[in-house]
Amino acid sequence: MNINWKKSLLVVCDIVIAAYLVMAVTAFNKPDQAVTRCTEVKTDIEANIVDGFLTADEINKMLRQEKVYPLGMPMSEINSRKIEDALRRNPFVETAECHKTQSGLVCIKVRQRVPVVKVMAASGDNYYIDSYGSVMPENRYVNDLIVATGQISRKYAQTHLSRVVNDIIQDKFWQSQIVQVNVLDDGTMELVPRVGDHIIYIGMPTGINRKLERMRKFYLYGLNKAGWNKYSYISVEFDNQIICKKVKSKM
Repeated sequence: MNINWKKSLLVVCDIVIAAYLVMAVTAFNKPDQAVTRCTEVKTDIEANIVDGFLTADEINKMLRQEKVYPLGMPMSEINSRKIEDALRRNPFVETAECHKTQSGLVCIKVRQRVPVVKVMAASGDNYYIDSYGSVMPENRYVNDLIVATGQISRKYAQTHLSRVVNDIIQDKFWQSQIVQVNVLDDGTMELVPRVGDHIIYIGMPTGINRKLERMRKFYLYGLNKAGWNKYSYISVEFDNQIICKKVKSKM
């Protein structure tokens, strides 16, 4: 079989040239990380029940203080891990993720810790407790949180109090109705509602959902008929009974 070497050589040259052009175009169009700078920082803060507790400006301020704010820096010098670690050291940040794009964009995603109750203990110790029962410093003001008062140690707050408050806020009705939890000397609890001139006594912080459901039915079938201001103290401490103390009549 006769081989046309000249024709074969031309075909091989065409293939080599085509491959070179593809590689060249790819190489020329790929940004040089050493030269490309960060032109935009996109911060995404996961939404939760506390609107505006952390803002993008606060995130940027944290990064500037840690000297890792990426805007204007060469992409090759931006360390995503250092940015994540700097944010995670903040007591209000639960998780942080950071990644870079070849176009000069740095994306930061933050999940903030959610305070669920403001503790104002009789001892003078003031702080927040988050949804996981962890202590958060009281260095800012948060609206629309349940306030806890009385004889509250940090251990009690992280275990019993946080569990009770989580049960309350997971129910839309009780989340809007309960404004205060008061802890008595023996560790039992009182709830202060938004509507009505009464105190709800739940006793020890156990069986909260059952007690709240019993109280809800009493609201529906009892107070709606008898009047919301007829009783000053309502106890749902024990199963299968509700004990009420009438408001003292004015002479």
